[in-house]
Amino acid sequence: MSTHIEEFHFGAAVYTADGKHIGSLRRLIVDGESFDLHALVVKETRMFSGHHIAGTGLLEDDIAVPIAAVSSVTHERVELSLSAAEARRTAPYLTYQYAPLCRGDLGRMAVAFAGQSAHMPRLIEQADKRADELEINPGENVMLGRTGRKLGTVRDLVIDDGELVGVVVHPEGFFKDDVLLQIRFLDRSDDLALFVHLTDEDLRHLQPYHPE
Repeated sequence: MSTHIEEFHFGAAVYTADGKHIGSLRRLIVDGESFDLHALVVKETRMFSGHHIAGTGLLEDDIAVPIAAVSSVTHERVELSLSAAEARRTAPYLTYQYAPLCRGDLGRMAVAFAGQSAHMPRLIEQADKRADELEINPGENVMLGRTGRKLGTVRDLVIDDGELVGVVVHPEGFFKDDVLLQIRFLDRSDDLALFVHLTDEDLRHLQPYHPE
């Protein structure tokens, strides 16, 4: 990883060490307590994932790449230390399993069979991350503590030598420009929203974020 301030821009193109364009940055996985970066989730291109081949019906085309496998980052490009062959052997980030049958499922299956219509079983989505890890997604809500007030949505993440510096937030109602919230303002969060602890005085002193 390069040792200067960089910005993980969601949607940036991701390339392997041998120059293969494999997809785009979709989300980031961080530690739920410290917010240390653990991995990035890459949405594979149709060509790289094999979706362009007629007859394929893969459910998912996201892979999780450890942060240690990131060699450099710019606003528009993420380069990995993995080869294309190594990236292809990476486990899918999301997997799906059929949910156990519950009350009413057998009846719905019988009705569907009698009516010659399809009954689609429920699927359970499982992400390849630990219970103490969080996803950070573009457009994710950023909330002011537990007040229910929404500050804005996640735009990008800023890192320094592999460590999270802060979150670029696109505000709603408070400001017109994006702002950078340093990690010191981030509170315990979950996969649905990031929570920040900011006083009214803190809010008044937030500066617009204009990356160089």
